[in-house]
Amino acid sequence: MNRSEILWLAALSAILSGCAAPPTPPLYLWHGYQPQAYEYLKGQTSQRQQIDALGKSLQQINAKGKTPPPGFHAHLGMLYAEVGNSDQAKQQFEAEKQLFPESSAYMDFLLNRSRKL
Repeated sequence: MNRSEILWLAALSAILSGCAAPPTPPLYLWHGYQPQAYEYLKGQTSQRQQIDALGKSLQQINAKGKTPPPGFHAHLGMLYAEVGNSDQAKQQFEAEKQLFPESSAYMDFLLNRSRKL
């Protein structure tokens, strides 16, 4: 075998072995979050219905030992704040901060705002 054949076989082997890698599991378990949020934003569900739906989703995500996606707890916290449940809202904002430290500035803003209400 000459050098170009060896290089061609090596490249072909690398390509074929790369295709055999198992898929990486997702970082977050969305579990219906996107359609639920979309329904709420379109005005098809009430705040209470949205809280119930997201609460059930969160229970199922936690039962599987997975992490909810970014914004999940923040969205739930905003819903709680809208219905006047400031304690639950604060709890959700803190959970969002803990899971996603990059959201800390915004969650602190929301926490400070909720203290003033």
